[in-house]
Amino acid sequence: MTQALIDHKHLYSLQGPWTTIYVDGSTGTVDSLRSDDVLPRNVADSMEAAGAPKNDIAAAAATLSSTAKGMPDPLARFLLIHGGEAVVDEFLPGGMVMMPVTAVASVPDLSPLVRHCPEDFAYVIAEVGHGGGEVYLRYADGDSSRPTGGTPESHIDGDMEHSRKVQGGGWSHRRYQQHAEKVWKMNAGDVAAEIDRVARDHRAQLVVVAGDIRARQLVADQVSEETRRKLSIIESNTRAAGADEKTFALQVQELVARVMANRQRMLLETLAEHEGQATRTTAVGTGPVVTALQQGQVDTLLLETPSLDGQTVLALDAAPWVALSEADAAGAGVIGKVPALAGMLRAVALTDAKVSLYPSGALGSRSIAALLRWPTGPDVPAAV
Repeated sequence: MTQALIDHKHLYSLQGPWTTIYVDGSTGTVDSLRSDDVLPRNVADSMEAAGAPKNDIAAAAATLSSTAKGMPDPLARFLLIHGGEAVVDEFLPGGMVMMPVTAVASVPDLSPLVRHCPEDFAYVIAEVGHGGGEVYLRYADGDSSRPTGGTPESHIDGDMEHSRKVQGGGWSHRRYQQHAEKVWKMNAGDVAAEIDRVARDHRAQLVVVAGDIRARQLVADQVSEETRRKLSIIESNTRAAGADEKTFALQVQELVARVMANRQRMLLETLAEHEGQATRTTAVGTGPVVTALQQGQVDTLLLETPSLDGQTVLALDAAPWVALSEADAAGAGVIGKVPALAGMLRAVALTDAKVSLYPSGALGSRSIAALLRWPTGPDVPAAV
């Protein structure tokens, strides 16, 4: 499940109507008509045409009258309006990835948010020194222009009083040096333990360590095996005065992009491998995928973003949450007809599945498929 679905899953329990808004959130320039001068009025007109309640129209107009502060263009903006309130209002870095949306539906439509941030995961950045370090939690869909900025998840202050190595010779100097090395290792151990905790608690898929050259190695040597499998060391002392933060940010972005690409490639390889087996652990096509979602069987939904455009499904008020027709509702009440991607993402969230979006053509002959949690089909051998 993407972070967007995790963060907003609770909204699916609230009755509609809901208005979904996805628009250009850039502020423009002094030589052009500012978006916040015309956007609220344009969206209000669209909401009225779509049948949105008057208090929702007023809430959207009031919310859109304020623009992003301190965020560089281009930006997109995503809102969910419900009960006269902007329940979700997010500025999304980068240009729009789809046409603007102003739509009223019976359930929240998170599809523009997920399409704008299709591969989201937590990652950890640790900037370390001899006396401790800072541990930052970041998300792949966030603004990574300055990944070391903001408030750290943790700040570890170690023993600095006895951590300085002494230059020179003789037995006493070697003793001080050995003691300093021991203190450095203890401080690094504290940082490593905190990295392990943050990475574990937030299921981080990448851990980046930067800082003093010796401290980097001491921390890397003491993190857990699980963390070490996700670890990348950037050879940059980001804690030093005059550190090149722009270059560091680009290095982090490259690592994040690599993790994204590797994850998508591995999913495609797993799909191809499972399709060649007789265990029936995949579903291909809209009908089979919806059936698998109804049974809570989907582990990961894979689809090309344009594949469901123009299609609809039924959103249900209880499990199985989604159906192609009322005959498939299994006794659950029909909330309403919704865009297929919105309805499937809702079912993904409510069954704790995951989703991975691909550009057109990436899945070959299959534009929508799913990796399943357990086998299905009549040819599956009975369990022993």
